[in-house]
Amino acid sequence: MDIIFLHGVRAQTLIGWYDWERHAPQDVLLDLDIGLPSARASVSDDLVDTIDYDLVTQTLRSELASQHFQLLEALAEHIAHLLLGRFGAPWVRVSVTKPGILKDVARVGVTIERGHRS
Repeated sequence: MDIIFLHGVRAQTLIGWYDWERHAPQDVLLDLDIGLPSARASVSDDLVDTIDYDLVTQTLRSELASQHFQLLEALAEHIAHLLLGRFGAPWVRVSVTKPGILKDVARVGVTIERGHRS
């Protein structure tokens, strides 16, 4: 299976369980592994035969800027459904990280996998 990966994507969204976290958008870092529906692009060398990763990042940033999540798990699930549904990926691995949110912890995060791998 062919995979597109986008690691270290920075986006902003309202996220947090505590009231103080929900007053302003926070930075989140995304690591995305996106399965491609086919290997056609490796032969055709044509963007229409793959998933446009620039469009993926633009779409995610736009979507997340207008959303509110309490948990990283819910944010990751939202991203996974977006990639599976709108972009036709057969499977995805989504890691979401909130940097510097806990004292003496560099980053906290969650990783989920959705879809079917072949």
